[in-house]
Amino acid sequence: MLSVLSYGRLVARAVIGGLSQTDSRDYSLVTASCGFGKDFRKGILKKGMCYGDDACFIARHRTADVLGVADGVGGWRDYGVDPSLFSGTLMRTCERLVKEGRFVPSNPVGVLTTGYYELLQNKVPLLGSSTACIVVLDRRSHTLHTANLGDSGFLVVRGGEVVHRSDEQQHYFNTPFQLSIVPPGAEGRPDAADSSSFDVQLGDIILTATDGLFDNMPDYMILQELKKLKNSNYESIQQTARSIAVQAHDLAYDPNYMSPFAQFACDNGLNVRGGKPDDITVLLSIVAEYTD
Repeated sequence: MLSVLSYGRLVARAVIGGLSQTDSRDYSLVTASCGFGKDFRKGILKKGMCYGDDACFIARHRTADVLGVADGVGGWRDYGVDPSLFSGTLMRTCERLVKEGRFVPSNPVGVLTTGYYELLQNKVPLLGSSTACIVVLDRRSHTLHTANLGDSGFLVVRGGEVVHRSDEQQHYFNTPFQLSIVPPGAEGRPDAADSSSFDVQLGDIILTATDGLFDNMPDYMILQELKKLKNSNYESIQQTARSIAVQAHDLAYDPNYMSPFAQFACDNGLNVRGGKPDDITVLLSIVAEYTD
């Protein structure tokens, strides 16, 4: 019990004066990213905000902080299509919408929907599909609004425990819900995204990631890594985000490790062991008091 309390104090120093129901301060997210493309095992491949076929963005507006991750479906490569084009274009479009103020903080599904339909209207045809997760912090109301489609997702950690998490959406084993642009009539639907809203507190930790993390690291391992987070400055958050991504990456290539993905496969009648090599994207955030 003592370690949990001590850990909470370390990552929430801004709360020392107490937190009241009438807290009039604006909140913000201090966020760092890290990731690996699965085909580049010796280091981080970062092209813009892409790690392999994954993509992400971190955007700020005067009313909100917004994060997004997307996991491009690698199977498109068999048809001569670069899977990162869809996920990368979707995240860049959502980022632009936020920076232009063309969104409502309480409606992250709207960000995803508008971004997706802009892709459908591209003059140059864009084929592909991806999962997607959007997280929005409304600075004034201290409310986190989320939209998740597929098996990317988020965790909210408070006092060393997971207090909120996204629900994974799967049609069946290893076939997550996706946004898609394919031959007419078979597009995915952004309004199928699972949405949620809940209040956050100063010092809350928000981890947003693609399935490359969650398929290789169970909650208890993630929480263990989060204990390394010393304070809410960017450098500490970046170091911890990298520590999480590196561990997930190493476990993905361990043939003897019983990963969450392997366990899920066994639960579905498949004889699988080992990690799951995949692209990994981690966005790690701490809720802090807003400063210009």
